[in-house]
Amino acid sequence: MILHRSDQTATVRALRNASPYIRLYRGKIFVIKAGGGVFDDAALLRALVEQIAMLRYLGIRVVLVHGGGQQLSALTAALGVPTRTVQGRRITDARSIDATSMVLNGLINTRILALCRELDIAAVGLSGVDAGLVRAHKRPPIKLGASSELVDFGFVGDIDAIDVEVIRRHLDGGLMPVISPLSADAKGTLLNINADTVAAALGAALGAEKLIFCTGAAGILERVDDPSSIISYTDLAGLQRLRDDSQIVDGMLPKAQAIEDAIRGGVHRVHVISYRSADSILAEVFTNEGTGTLIVADVHALTPAEQSSPAELHLATEDHRPAEQCRDR
Repeated sequence: MILHRSDQTATVRALRNASPYIRLYRGKIFVIKAGGGVFDDAALLRALVEQIAMLRYLGIRVVLVHGGGQQLSALTAALGVPTRTVQGRRITDARSIDATSMVLNGLINTRILALCRELDIAAVGLSGVDAGLVRAHKRPPIKLGASSELVDFGFVGDIDAIDVEVIRRHLDGGLMPVISPLSADAKGTLLNINADTVAAALGAALGAEKLIFCTGAAGILERVDDPSSIISYTDLAGLQRLRDDSQIVDGMLPKAQAIEDAIRGGVHRVHVISYRSADSILAEVFTNEGTGTLIVADVHALTPAEQSSPAELHLATEDHRPAEQCRDR
């Protein structure tokens, strides 16, 4: 039998292209937030965690934050508790806060940890309640919209502070924190907090290099009714324009606010990508082209080197100029 070696050129080229990013990000902190939809598909969840394992192999310190909204809605519906959201944010009443704890701290967190064990990732499950990681207070009733409707979100929390030492101790010990967004106030009352909000607050408090939102959508859309209008990259002014044009709606509203809070809090790069796309995290981090939407504070601050590769990309900026930049990952 005669065996021939396969062409290794593509593999070597990929390693060469990725090596600058590997050097740049080794030892840095990435906060990755996984949306609830991925937990309904074992293959997608496994692919996501395998990519996270690869980041860790390359020396990147990963903090994984998870939601679980779809699973929570399914459980509360089975219990006869209706789900209500206002501007993309869930109202959590006394009947559903226990279900929230069951789904987030129990079902989803444990499922991720079990997969991490199989893939030899040293992971530890946490919630905002643990060691006062996320300190919060119950959100008071607030007026929303043109009608000034007074909305009581129930057992929903607003973040007061993040105790980053809780996370750093685990990272320094070689562990990957897997964090549920459930928290509590100073009296021990459980509070539900939007997972995007928690991920943004953690990213800012940790001085994360990147905050990556893994969602069911391919990225941020320039036209909400056109799935092909994925914005390759934008900045805070671009996000505001999309809001003003009513192109950010429903569940994207809290995500857009979380993105803005993270960048203003010091996170260098925020990414919105799809967990449905093969190897989307690795492609987003280790290639210029990426797979989803990159958000920065100001696209005009990108260096000439970052603008050297023309591409037919969408760019949401306040003056609607076409993008001609090679994205900085």
